[in-house]
Amino acid sequence: MIRVLLAEDMGMVRGALVALMEMEQDLSVVAQVADGREVLSAGLAHRPDVAVIDVGLPGVDGIEAAAQLHEHLPECRTLMLTGTDQPGTVRRAMDARVFGYLLKDAPPSELAAAIRKVAEGQRVIDTRLAFTVWQRGDHPLTERESDVLSLASEGAEASEIAAQLHLAVGTVRNYLSSAVTKLGARNRLDAVRIARDAGWIG
Repeated sequence: MIRVLLAEDMGMVRGALVALMEMEQDLSVVAQVADGREVLSAGLAHRPDVAVIDVGLPGVDGIEAAAQLHEHLPECRTLMLTGTDQPGTVRRAMDARVFGYLLKDAPPSELAAAIRKVAEGQRVIDTRLAFTVWQRGDHPLTERESDVLSLASEGAEASEIAAQLHLAVGTVRNYLSSAVTKLGARNRLDAVRIARDAGWIG
C-alpha cells in the first residue's frame, strides 16, 4: 500500500483527487491539507511514501513545501501538480528535488501511474511540460538577479532591496539593469511581467 499525503487548497479539487486515489487498491490517502504551511507537519505526523502537492498553495508555495519535505523527510517523494506550463516553475521544482511534475488536466489513470512510479523512485514529468521547458530554454537570470527582481515585483525600491539583501544600492540597480537586458524587457515592470509569466519569480 502506497501512503499518500495530498496538499491542495481548493476543496472540491481536493475531494475529487482523494476519491480518485481511494479507488485504486494500492493507494491510501493518509493526510490532506489545504495550506503549504501544514505540509511538513502533516508529513512528519503521517510519514507518507508520496506527497502530491499543488504548486500554488497559500501560506508556503508548493515548491517550498516540497523542499522542506525533502530536507526533513527525505524518504517521502514528491509529485507536483500544476494548472500551468511555466518552464521556470518546473525548473524550480526540479531544483527542489521533486520526483514528478504533472498537469492537473491529466487523465486520472496518469495520476495513479505517476504516484506509483514516484513511489518506486522514478522521475515523472508530463510530456507537455517537458516540451515547454525545452522549447523556452534555460532560466536566464542568476539567483541574485531573481531575488532582486522578485523584491522589485512587490514594489520595493532599490534602497529597500539593498537593505534587505545587504547590498549596495548601486549593486541592486546593476542587478535590475542586467535582468532587464537579459529578458529583453523595455523596463523594470516589463522584466517583472516576463519573469513572472515564465515562472522564474513568484
